[in-house]
Amino acid sequence: MRYTAGSPQATQALGETTARLLQPGDVISLEGDLGAGKTQFVKGVGIGLGIDETLITSPTFTLINQYDGRLPVYHFDVYRIEPHELEDIGYDEYFYGSGVCLIEWGNTVQEYLPLEYLQIEIRKTAEDQREFIFTAHGQRYEQLVSELKVVVQA
Repeated sequence: MRYTAGSPQATQALGETTARLLQPGDVISLEGDLGAGKTQFVKGVGIGLGIDETLITSPTFTLINQYDGRLPVYHFDVYRIEPHELEDIGYDEYFYGSGVCLIEWGNTVQEYLPLEYLQIEIRKTAEDQREFIFTAHGQRYEQLVSELKVVVQA
């Protein structure tokens, strides 16, 4: 599925809409250049799960931020680590737990991702415009993308 967001607010709104469809154990890999809007999307997901947006920041140096909402949210930024370093932070407890994992730069640790996950590539197409490319890996995420497609086109 492809979706174009024309502003940072639209990116955040897409995150909020996506949040309504998330379930415990969901894993989302976010990919895109620096400044593409990965953290803005995560803010939207957090807001959609009842988290105060002022608490949601990029975990660039902490590697992971945890937020408590309708579902626990585990927000990773793996840009500065080697893939094997995920083992040091106990990634499997998060990836296979009861919260939602949002992994910025998830493509760099692909071998550690579950077999089923949602991949979202974000491309900057203009100053404030972003193209989102949703790729489902597994039946759960095929269903999620189908539901999301209906909601965002309504």
